[in-house]
Amino acid sequence: MGLFSRKTNDTPANPQMAELGREFAIARRHGDRKTMRRIGCEYTNTASTDADAASFQQGQNAYDSIPPIKPARNRRKSR
Repeated sequence: MGLFSRKTNDTPANPQMAELGREFAIARRHGDRKTMRRIGCEYTNTASTDADAASFQQGQNAYDSIPPIKPARNRRKSR
């Protein structure tokens, strides 16, 4: 019952598609529709198997599992 006992080796079948999925998730988080559209077109042109789709989804999930950073509050000392 170690700390890392639940960790599995989830290497994607196609690392290039996983990176494309990660870039898509980054664009989605930042609201960049132009990049999302470009990556979506690139995905439809290059994805040919279910393994590619799974790798793309795995890349998205890898980025989405990282919580967003909360902006720092601007607290200035009053004089």
